[in-house]
Amino acid sequence: MVLPWALAVLSLLPLLDAQSLECTNLTAVAPITNATLDRLSGKWFYIGSAFRNPEYNETARSIQAAFFYFEPKHAEDKIILREYQTIGNQCIYNFSSVTLYRKNGTMSKYESGREHFADLLLTKHPKTFILSASWNGKKNVGMSFYADKPEVSQEQKKEFLDAIKCIGIHESEITYSDEKKDLCGPLHMQHEEERKKEKEGS
Repeated sequence: MVLPWALAVLSLLPLLDAQSLECTNLTAVAPITNATLDRLSGKWFYIGSAFRNPEYNETARSIQAAFFYFEPKHAEDKIILREYQTIGNQCIYNFSSVTLYRKNGTMSKYESGREHFADLLLTKHPKTFILSASWNGKKNVGMSFYADKPEVSQEQKKEFLDAIKCIGIHESEITYSDEKKDLCGPLHMQHEEERKKEKEGS
């Protein structure tokens, strides 16, 4: 199953070049610098997404709640990913890595037998970001939205809604997560205790 961070493939840049009103507040990150990675480091919550691609849309609708940790490895051009998803009323944990293509602002992750690509878009709020998707034009466009808290302000949400409108998707097509349905708390706590003991023992 495709993870929520990777519910985005290929490039939105041709659409952003149009500079429509809703797109002007988005910054397509190219290249991805160490400062960009430092901004992404830490814990993030999957807030919501909308996709025209049926496979990604189905996956997004199955996710009840999700959060993850990004741990950038600057010298290796990769990000360590620790992710907790609640799907079908059960917690699913995944440990993996994300490859960075710094020059064109793209991330990728190999999963389900193929490589998934995502373009990073930074909002004006440093505590949110968007991953974009576009397969050969508008037919399969999509976006996923993330924040450092499970709930976002109206201003932060508006940035996402403006971006969605920019690529021609209606607000009614958005699927949102629900923190109240998160079942990964106990496993997350267990992992954090184990990590704490490892650090104390090293």
